[in-house]
Amino acid sequence: MVKKNACVFISGTGTNLKALIKNSREYNFPINIKCIISSTKKASGLNYAKKYKIPYYILNLNSQLNLEMTLLKLKENKVSLVCLAGYMKILKKNFFIKFNGTVINIHPSLLPKYKGLGTFKRVLESKDKITGCTVHYVNDKLDSGKKILQKKVFVNLNDSEKTLKAKVKQIEYKAYAEAVIRMYK
Repeated sequence: MVKKNACVFISGTGTNLKALIKNSREYNFPINIKCIISSTKKASGLNYAKKYKIPYYILNLNSQLNLEMTLLKLKENKVSLVCLAGYMKILKKNFFIKFNGTVINIHPSLLPKYKGLGTFKRVLESKDKITGCTVHYVNDKLDSGKKILQKKVFVNLNDSEKTLKAKVKQIEYKAYAEAVIRMYK
C-alpha cells in the first residue's frame, strides 16, 4: 500500500495526535505522518513527536513569514493531507489558496451544532440527550466544511463538562481514524 503523507497540526495535549500516530503505524492505514506543526512550544502533544521521532515545528500561521515556512515544510515532506487535531487557531484563506492538498478537522460536536469553542457547556445548557464529534473537511468558514463522518454518545443527567469531554474524546480517537480510512477507500 502506498501511503499518503500527512502533517498533524496541534496546540495542546495531542491525544488525537497520539491516536493518529498509532493508527499510522499499521500496515494498511492510508497515511504516514511526516511532520507535526504546533502553534505553541508549550503544547504537551509535542512529547509524542519526540517519542515517535517525528519532525516537528513551532509555527504560528498568523504571520506571513510563518505561513510561508509552514508551506515550505509541507512541500519538503510531500504532504497531501493536513489533520487538525486540537489546533486552536483559525487557518486563513491564504493557507487554503497556497496549500495544494486536503485539510480535515475533528470537532467535539455534531456539526452544524455548536461550532467554535465552549461546546460541552453549550450541550449541557441545551439539555441535549445526544452529542458526539464530527470529522470534516476544512474550508475558510469556521467548522463549516463537508462532513466525512460523525459519531454519537449519550449525555447523562449527571454529566459535567469534564465527564462529557472525556466521553467524546474516546470516540474522537476512533472517528478520526475511520474518517481517514473512508477518505482513501
